[in-house]
Amino acid sequence: MLQRIRDRSHGWVAKTIVGFIVVTFAFFGVESIIGAFTGSSDEIASVNGDKISRQSVETEVQRAIRSGQVAPEQEREARNQIITQMIDSRLLDQYAEEGGLHLSEQQLDQLIVSFPEFQDDQGRFDADVFRNRLASAGYSPTSFREQLRSDTLRQQLTDGFAASAFVLPGEEETLSQLQRQTRSFRYATLSQADLESPVTLNEDELTAWYDSHQDNYRRPAQVKLAYVLLDQNELADGGEISEDTLKAEYAAKRADAPREIAHIMVEKGDDVAAARAKLEGARDALANGEDFAKVAAEVSEDSSTAEDGGELGVITRGIFGEDFDDAAFALDEGQVSDIVDTGDSLHLIKVTGLDIAPFDEMRDELLTQARKSASRDTFNEKAQQLKDESFAADDLASVAEDLDLPLEKTDWVAQDNDDELLSEPGVMAAAFDDEVLKEGYNSDVIELDDSRRLVLRVLEQRPATTLALDEVKQQVQREAKADKTAKALEALAQTRIEALREGKSLEGIDWRDADDVSRQGDSQLPENLVKQAFALPHPEADQPVYGKAALKGGIALIALTDVGEAEPGDMDQFLSRLAMRLQAQSAVEGLQESLRESADIERK
Repeated sequence: MLQRIRDRSHGWVAKTIVGFIVVTFAFFGVESIIGAFTGSSDEIASVNGDKISRQSVETEVQRAIRSGQVAPEQEREARNQIITQMIDSRLLDQYAEEGGLHLSEQQLDQLIVSFPEFQDDQGRFDADVFRNRLASAGYSPTSFREQLRSDTLRQQLTDGFAASAFVLPGEEETLSQLQRQTRSFRYATLSQADLESPVTLNEDELTAWYDSHQDNYRRPAQVKLAYVLLDQNELADGGEISEDTLKAEYAAKRADAPREIAHIMVEKGDDVAAARAKLEGARDALANGEDFAKVAAEVSEDSSTAEDGGELGVITRGIFGEDFDDAAFALDEGQVSDIVDTGDSLHLIKVTGLDIAPFDEMRDELLTQARKSASRDTFNEKAQQLKDESFAADDLASVAEDLDLPLEKTDWVAQDNDDELLSEPGVMAAAFDDEVLKEGYNSDVIELDDSRRLVLRVLEQRPATTLALDEVKQQVQREAKADKTAKALEALAQTRIEALREGKSLEGIDWRDADDVSRQGDSQLPENLVKQAFALPHPEADQPVYGKAALKGGIALIALTDVGEAEPGDMDQFLSRLAMRLQAQSAVEGLQESLRESADIERK
C-alpha cells in the first residue's frame, strides 16, 4: 500500500501528539463503501477454514498491474504469486490473533493521520487527499483500514523477531569482509554486429515460436460499455454562494482551528484554596499589564514550560482533556482564559496564535466546499433516482435523459485496462458480473467515492482468445528474432571464453578496465555486469577468471583480474544491523514454513 505505507508504520505512538482528531474520521464508519468491491465471492482458497475469495485475489492483481509492479502480460504468473502471498499473510494474521496482538480503532485512526501522504500543505490530515490517494491505489477507506490493520500486526510480529535476533562476532566479520570486497576486471561487450552473419528467421521458425509462446498473444475477454456518471462536483459548479455564508464558514473553521497555546499552571495539591489564590494573583498581574511569559516564569509550576513563557506549542482538540479544550478553543488570538480546573491542576491559558490561513487565502477553498455542501441534497436525490431508474430500465439511454446526464460509451476494454475512470475499484468487476455480462442487466450503482456514482451496461462482448499469427506477426518476428539473437550471442561469448581460457589471443576485442568496483553498485557499470563479476571465483597465479553477463541488447565478456578489500567504515555498523534483520527474516520464514506445514490449506 502506497509502497506501500509499511516503512512508515514504526513509531506511531510518538506521532499521536498531533491529537486525537476523531472528528475527521466521522466518515469512516458511515460510508457505504463496501459496495465498491461488488462481484463474485467464489472461494479460491481457504486457510484453516478462513476463505480467500476470487474477488479479493483479482482486486490485488489489478492493484499490482495499475501500480506498475506487474506487467499486464505477466498477469497469470502474478495471480499465482499473489494467492500464495495472501495465504502466507492469512497464516500470519491467524497467528497474530491467537497470540493476542491487537490494534484498536483509535490507534488505527492515529496511525492514519500521521502519514504524510494524507496531509495537506500545512501537515494536517485532509480527508479529500486521503480518499483520492486511496482511490488511485485501488482502496476504499474500509478496505484500506483492514489492510493497514493486518500489515501493522504482521509488522509487530516481524519486529518481535528482529528484537530477539543476534549475530555472532565471527559472522559480523565475515559479512563485513564480503561487503568491503572490491573487484578489478576487464570487460568487452558483444552485440549483433559481432555475429558472423545477421540473424534471420524463416516461416517455420516464426510458426514454431508462435506455437510455443501462445500465452504472449492472448487477447483477454473484452466488452464495450455504456455508462452514466453522476458527479457532485459538476452539480456544484457555478452555484451562487453569498459572501456572508463564506465568512460564517470561515469563522466556524477559525473557531476550531489548531491553537498555539501558552499556560500558567499551579498544582492543586492538598490546599486548593492556596493554589487558586496563587493563580488569581497571576491573573491580576496579567490584568495590570504584566507580560505573560514573565508571569509564567515566576508562577507556573510546569517546569517543562515555565522558562519558555509557558509555551505548549500547537494543539488540537483531544490532547489535554475536555475542560482545557473548551477554554482554549473559546479564546481568540491574544486572549487569556479565566482559571481552568482540569482535576489535578489549575491553569491560565493564552492563545498566542491560530493555525489557519487568512480569509482571502482560503476564499476559493471555502467557496468550493460551500458549493459542494449546497449541492449535497440535489446529489442525494439524483443518486436515488439513478438507483431506482437504472434498476427498472431496459437501457441506459432513457436513464441518462431523465437525469439530464450524458450517456458515455467506450471502445473495447478489458478488466486490466488503464482508463482512469474504468480502472476505479469495482467498475470492471461490475462489468464482468454474470448478471451484467450474461443477462444484459444494468449494473448496480457503483459508489466510486463520496461524490460520484456510476451505472454501466455491456453493449458488446467478446471472449478471451489467442490472436491468429497473421494478426501478431510483427510482434512474433520481433520477439523471436530477439531470442535467436540472444542465443547466438550467448554461443559466441561461450566460444570466446573457452578460447581465452586456453590462452589463445583473440583479435578485435575492445577491453575496458573496471578497477576496484564495490558491491554497492556505486559505479556507472550495468548492474548485472557487476553482479556476475562478483559471482566469479578468485583468480589464481595471476591468471584471469573469465565469465559473461547478459546486458540489454548484448552480452559482456568478463576477465576478473584481482580481488581486493576496501578500508572499514560506517558501513560495518549498517551491515551488523542488516545481518540481524536477515536473521529475523529467516526466523519469520521459518515460522511461515511451520505454519504452512500444520495448516489446513486448500487451493481451488
